[in-house]
Order: sequence, then C-alpha cells, then structure tokens
Amino acid sequence: MSAEDFYSELPSCQDFKSDNIRNDFIPVPEDWVVLTADIVRSRDAINAGRYKHVNMVGAAVIAAVLNKVDRDRVPFVFGGDGAVVVVPEADRKLAEEAIAGVVALARDVVDLELRAASIPVADIRKRGGDIKVRKYCLSPGNHLAMIIGDGLLIADRILKDPEAVKPYALAASSDDPVLSGLSCRWEPLDAQNGHIVSVILKPATDESLPEIIEGLAGGLGFNPLTDDEKLRLAEGPRLKFRFPPRTLSLEASFGSPGRWLKGYLMGIVESLFFMYGYYTGRRAGPFEPKKYIKELSLNTDHRKLGDSLQLVLDLTPDQLSALKTYLESQSEAGQLIYGLHVSDSALMTCFVQDVSNNQHIHFVDGANGGLSLAAIDFKKRLSDRVAASQITN
Repeated sequence: MSAEDFYSELPSCQDFKSDNIRNDFIPVPEDWVVLTADIVRSRDAINAGRYKHVNMVGAAVIAAVLNKVDRDRVPFVFGGDGAVVVVPEADRKLAEEAIAGVVALARDVVDLELRAASIPVADIRKRGGDIKVRKYCLSPGNHLAMIIGDGLLIADRILKDPEAVKPYALAASSDDPVLSGLSCRWEPLDAQNGHIVSVILKPATDESLPEIIEGLAGGLGFNPLTDDEKLRLAEGPRLKFRFPPRTLSLEASFGSPGRWLKGYLMGIVESLFFMYGYYTGRRAGPFEPKKYIKELSLNTDHRKLGDSLQLVLDLTPDQLSALKTYLESQSEAGQLIYGLHVSDSALMTCFVQDVSNNQHIHFVDGANGGLSLAAIDFKKRLSDRVAASQITN
C-alpha cells in the first residue's frame, strides 16, 4: 500500500462499533496533512438565525476538496460550523487551493469569516497527538472516516490560536471553489419523537468508548452505534420537499459565484425533475426515486467519530432525560466530557456527485445551532474540568 493510496486501500467495515480500538484504527502516513476550517463567531450567526448559512460553508469545505481530489483517497469529518479533511501530501496543493477558495466565498457571499489551516500530521504527532483512521461503509462507494488519537483536537486548538496557527494558516484565494453537487433543498427534518438532540462526547480514554456506549444504550433503550432503524433521520415522514426550495437562492450563490441567476434557474429545473420523479415514482433521467431515497437514508452522517463521538438523535422526553442523567453522572465521575444541544428539527445539506452511481452523501445537523452549540457546551465543560484539576493540584 502506497502512502497516497492509504485510505482508498484501507479495508472498510460494515459495523460502526469498534470493540478493539487499539487494533481497529490505523495511523495515517507521516507525510499526510490535516486541513481544518471553522467559522469565527459562529454563535453570532446562529443567534441571527443564519445556521443554514453556517452549515453550507462547513459542507462546502468538504465538497470543494472532493471535487478536486479523488473522494476515495481522503477521510473527512463534517462539524456543523466547519470541517476537517485529511489528505496525502500529493493532494495537498489542490486541497489547500480548494479550501482557500471557500474562505473567500464565505466572506464575499454570506459575510462569514472562515479560518482555515493546513497542519502536517508529523507536527501533530510532535505535539503528542495522532490521526488514526477506520473506514466505515455507509453503502457501496460511500464511506465515513472514524478518527481517534486526539490529533483533530490538537489541530482545532492550533487553528484557534492566533500565534500557533501562523505557520499553517490558509488565506483567501481569488479562485472560485468548485462546488458542483452541493445543495440544500430538503425541508428541515422534524422530530418525530419530540426532540432532535445533537451530542458530542469524548470518553476519558479511547479504549473506554465501548463501555460508554453500553451505558448510553441502557438509558436510551437502543444502541446509538448499531441500531440503525432507531437512528436514521432522513426517511419516512421527515422527508419533505417544497417548491421552490427555500434555500435555493443560497445554494445558487454558493454553486455559481457571480452567476447567481444561471445557478438559480438550473436549480429550478432540477427541482422540477426531482419532484416529478419523487411524487410519481417514475424515473426522471438518471434519478430513480425509490433507489435514491433508500440510498439517502443510508448515506447520512448522523453519527460520526472525529476524536469525539458526534450524534444527532431523535429522542422522546424520557430518552432525553435518561441521556442527560447518564452523561452528567459519567462526567462527574471523570469518565467523559460532553456537550449537548436540543432542537425540534434537523438540517440536511447534500453533496451529490453522481446520483446514478450512488455517489452522494448527506450532512445532518441539529437546527438552531446543533453541533456547533454542542461543541461550545463541550469546550466549556472541558475548560471547567481543566480549571478544577489545576485547583486540586
């Protein structure tokens, strides 16, 4: 296996859980690079009701890179108000150019400041972290990366430190990013059980994750890693399509910088074809409704592992209460750090490269702040834990 083809040739697993973490996760090659990006003052945008804009920028980071680099070669993690992509050295320049274009687009199109950095894995390892990867198969041809080793957390700290980030920072580029396939046409996914809950949790050690999941399963009544029927959000009555899509104007701005009208009209035509197929069940060009909807429900990232476990769940009031009780008890015992946000719906942003060949993935997040506000809650709890530890010592 060559360093460049490390991820594409990595065997994929069909089960999200990992009982043997030490052996299941493989370190990426030394010359790989972590590209990380997030929105500055994302909470201000959330408070202004612009979380869909925030989500679109985060998804655009991934779409821009995957449109330039073979999607099978690079692991990525969507984080609500940003994203992380890990690339081999051979793809570094293209990936950096793609993200630099998104930095400019975020500033010029939606007035959001996207900070971005390109940090060698070797530098992260010098700081005591690592990037260890496992590849989870959503459906044939579509994978999510599961990442442990604290390397992403270190990259995030570097990104947000004005001094530490200077050697790695990516400036805005005048080149438009290629964002074909990026869309946001579905209506919000309403909670069916009462609450859409965005959860971020990190066990005290990577090896204790299976034990933590067992505890969660006891309170929820289902395993949040393996009980797929209880986890899928993008299916059934939650899926609603409005014409014209509410966010089509935003999508046109992202997909066709400087050519908004062309992008908007193209979106109208595509939406009409989609509605014809979706509501009649008949094939419309490459779009086969039943096949696509089945694939869509599988190809979502409502659960992901990027140093911390991130879940978007539809829970009853009793399940939410049990979740909070368990997380707080384990936090007080020093077994984990967590962050949580509750809303009444979820948002879905789509990246469709080839609908006829099942090349599409869908980024799911809680509405009104979702994973972004859960991350803020997480970091506050982590800061409180560190401060308490320093007082004790």
